[in-house]
Amino acid sequence: MTVFKKPTSVKGTLLALLLPAGIGLMSLAWLVHGLLLDRMAREFVETRLKDEVAFLEHQIRSSDGTLDSLKTGDYFQEVFHHAFAIQSPTRTLISPDAWAPLLMPLIDSGQDGTLEVQGAGSSDAPSDILAYRESFRLDGTPIVVIVSEDLGALKRSQGELHAWTAIVSILLILLLVAVIWLGINLSLRPVVTLKAALRKLQDGEISRIDVQAPEEFQPLVLQLNQLLDSLDQRLERSRDALANLSHSVKTPIAAVRQILADSDRPLSNDLRHQMAARLDDIDKQLEGEMRRSRFAGPQVGKSAYPVKQARDLLWVLGRLYTEKSFELSTQLPEENRWPLEEHDLNEILGNLLDNAGKWSARCVELSLEQSNDMIRIIVTDDGPGVDPKAMANLGQRGLRLDEQTPGHGLGLAIVRDIVDRYGGQIRFSGGSHGGLRVVIEL
Repeated sequence: MTVFKKPTSVKGTLLALLLPAGIGLMSLAWLVHGLLLDRMAREFVETRLKDEVAFLEHQIRSSDGTLDSLKTGDYFQEVFHHAFAIQSPTRTLISPDAWAPLLMPLIDSGQDGTLEVQGAGSSDAPSDILAYRESFRLDGTPIVVIVSEDLGALKRSQGELHAWTAIVSILLILLLVAVIWLGINLSLRPVVTLKAALRKLQDGEISRIDVQAPEEFQPLVLQLNQLLDSLDQRLERSRDALANLSHSVKTPIAAVRQILADSDRPLSNDLRHQMAARLDDIDKQLEGEMRRSRFAGPQVGKSAYPVKQARDLLWVLGRLYTEKSFELSTQLPEENRWPLEEHDLNEILGNLLDNAGKWSARCVELSLEQSNDMIRIIVTDDGPGVDPKAMANLGQRGLRLDEQTPGHGLGLAIVRDIVDRYGGQIRFSGGSHGGLRVVIEL
């Protein structure tokens, strides 16, 4: 059986968390206030009682122990609002008289300091009192002075003050509820704006989300816009692939069809070679467009392990080019991740390393680096290199600088396409040992 059901809205969750917390803290503050109030009041009363005892002692010493000359009785009560008791060997004064049953035991106790009596009062005297007793000698004569106060009246005053504090606390809790409600509504206002923008996006009124969102919502808006960009790019790639295929396949198919339709001409070896060349062109176009159609581009939640994938590719290429050495240079840990789609990273590394393996003399070096938000891939070979004038044309679709080496001229073009879709850049330069050096930054 579920006792507490989790709220389904952010507003409900915040209220369910903040409101009990606010009430609990206010209640705790009220309890602490009561304890501190009681302690402060008691310390204040004790201080006053000590001062009044000191005043009485001064009066007694000034009168040389003559108690009859003291201003006692109603005067002392009106000035100090406390009961008192003074005892000497010849006389005992207690004011008011109704407090005698409470103060006489304190006089006879022989214990100085702060004393408290509870539940010992009569109908005319309080039940709880706090007293301060001090004994001293004047010219060898022992004298005892006690000043006391009614704790019941003090506690009633404290209770009244504490009750008013509780009323103020309840009003503050109600104000806190209003402030929390207002704060939640103001904080969630950007969500309402974002919801309206999503509705407009769904209705086709806007193509991108452009709202002034707070800092916490900026990553969400950015990721949504990146997702929209990715979807548009995929749609554009699909349309481009269909257009490219229809344009490039149309001519070879027409040529093959014309040859097959001409029944008067026998299929000589030259015609067979021409048909094979046309079909090979179709196959190359299909291969290139199919490989491009698999590019994912930047995607939220997708990542790759560059070190692991690089080691796997180097092992495969080392078996393919057994006479050449493939080396990996990196300080990245094995578990390090890059925010790239795994197939895209395989295409980049595979095409670059395969191209370097074809042209290298003995060694191909792959370097993986990462600093802050920059990812860097460097592939260097020790082959014959590329004419500096021709480097600007590297990566163009179908371009092959040497027709003697097997391939279709698609590798670097595919790499350039992937790099462009990730918003990166690719640079070609000469290597330190000759050959070609390719640097990719994402």
